[in-house]
Amino acid sequence: MAPQRFHEQFDQIQRSMPDVPLAMGPDDSAEFMYEKGVVLVRDGEEARIVEDTVRAHFTAAPDLDQEQIRRAGPQTNRSGITRIRVGDPGEGGRGTDRAVAHALRSVREHESRAGHRMVARNHVVHIAVNACPGDEPVPAPLSEPPNPAAAGTPHDPDTAVGVLVVDTGLMHDYRSCGLLAHTGGDAQVQECDDQGVLQQYVGHGTFIAGLVAAVAPNTDITVRGSLNDAGAILESEFGDKLFEAVDAGGWPDVLSLSAGTSNGRTDGLLGVENFMRELREQRTLLVAAAGNNASAAPFWPAAYADLPGWEDSVLSVGALRSDGESGACFTNHGPWVKVYAPGERLTSALTGFEAPVPYVYQHSTYDACRYGFSYGCTCQHPRHSGVLSDEGDAAKPDQVMFEGYAQWSGTSFATPVTAGLVAAHMAAHKETDPRAARRQLLAAEAGFAEVRGAHVPALRPPTWRPVPVVRLGPGL
Repeated sequence: MAPQRFHEQFDQIQRSMPDVPLAMGPDDSAEFMYEKGVVLVRDGEEARIVEDTVRAHFTAAPDLDQEQIRRAGPQTNRSGITRIRVGDPGEGGRGTDRAVAHALRSVREHESRAGHRMVARNHVVHIAVNACPGDEPVPAPLSEPPNPAAAGTPHDPDTAVGVLVVDTGLMHDYRSCGLLAHTGGDAQVQECDDQGVLQQYVGHGTFIAGLVAAVAPNTDITVRGSLNDAGAILESEFGDKLFEAVDAGGWPDVLSLSAGTSNGRTDGLLGVENFMRELREQRTLLVAAAGNNASAAPFWPAAYADLPGWEDSVLSVGALRSDGESGACFTNHGPWVKVYAPGERLTSALTGFEAPVPYVYQHSTYDACRYGFSYGCTCQHPRHSGVLSDEGDAAKPDQVMFEGYAQWSGTSFATPVTAGLVAAHMAAHKETDPRAARRQLLAAEAGFAEVRGAHVPALRPPTWRPVPVVRLGPGL
């Protein structure tokens, strides 16, 4: 992941969370983002042990301030975790957090004896953390139909499959798009700024709902706006938001989640541990994005698909490039990714159709793929992240208008395509168990693609149209 792109993404997320000082880690490696000066622990006895251990370690070190150590959140909650402040969040730069590093090290002996992790950073969960591409949607030509196109399956309220999308909310006029007639949920918070410019990642949840509805029309879709801070949320809040989402309407057949984070580990996230345990006991299938880091490192919660006990309850999804033949350059990969689906240059509903919505382009673009791929990937798209331009306020920005449909790329969108295919299989085969439908779908309908030299299972909707990959030039 290009350092420039990560720092841009960091700045965007920090602006969306002005009251939460963030750091990048570990050690400025740009693998993930997290809350400075704070660690997460399980509530109860483990929290007491961690707090006492960290305080003793800091007291013995003259250059560490043990006066900073205190609880920084509720001592109990449904997610089963609590925050402990271990340092001054304002100390040091974005790549410096000595207090958290020392706190993590101080507990290692206790963790070794306990046989499990007891403390973790409070990671930022996001729909595009470390993103390649960090692109935003581009307006689709008015004459261009959705891709994937809407399947011809009629909607039947008695047999419709329930799909829950945890994402940003829905645009205010989404119902003017006929494809979303059987979609409901939370409204998007603050669609535009004071100048009327569309905000960062606004429309993401609407776009995803449109993809599910196109692939699987016989669905009832609910979109929850849990990620309305420019697509970001702290791990300490994420588990509670997931519980709130299922509490509001019951556990769905399929839960589509296009967000997550790396954490440098192979044992999941403390903040969603309780939710994932409860998910395992339900019938819901979690379809989760494998991430946009172009990395083989586990991305959570998608990587639970590779942990014993969650094989049936979680399906992790990577993205195929526009021709569907190999992995998109930005997609995460590795044996923990269980299936790939189209995720580049898809067309879906971004807004409703009542009035065009403006967006401002940045002037900077990338001349070539940051990862050295020879095809014309999304790295070359102009970006329009809502700021005026790299040249400053004096430069006149370009402005585009969205009139319903947009084209967008990311592993975010391979995920609802896959969720829709599971739902469509359930409806077509009168299968009431989404986890059984997942197994049947992969066994009967999965083809193959090549991702980083590996032969992997791939799902391609019948109504999806391959888009030719544009080569950069002769011989490339």
